[in-house]
Amino acid sequence: MTPDWEDAMHDLEAAEDFFALFGVDFDPAVVRVNRLHILQRFHDRLATAAMPADAAAGFALHAELLAAAYHDFVVSTPKKEKIFRVFQSLPDEPAFVPLAALAPRHEP
Repeated sequence: MTPDWEDAMHDLEAAEDFFALFGVDFDPAVVRVNRLHILQRFHDRLATAAMPADAAAGFALHAELLAAAYHDFVVSTPKKEKIFRVFQSLPDEPAFVPLAALAPRHEP
């Protein structure tokens, strides 16, 4: 890939575009359900990665990080990965609410 891949990234619109650009194989069903989670994980990994100066090495690193982000959601779920805040605030176990707590109370 030529150094133009960095410019091409700015024009990408869909998760599938990222997979096509970086040549990462994917299952459309996994991406359809987890696209935002995958792209956020990819973004988070890019933010902490040491970017090489060489364009080809940078391209390879982007492809590797995208593949790793995708793989996280092949083997796990958004709830377990807790990428977004809404999942971070959820308890691991469902809350128990007794039926009696839902019944109206009659005061004498």
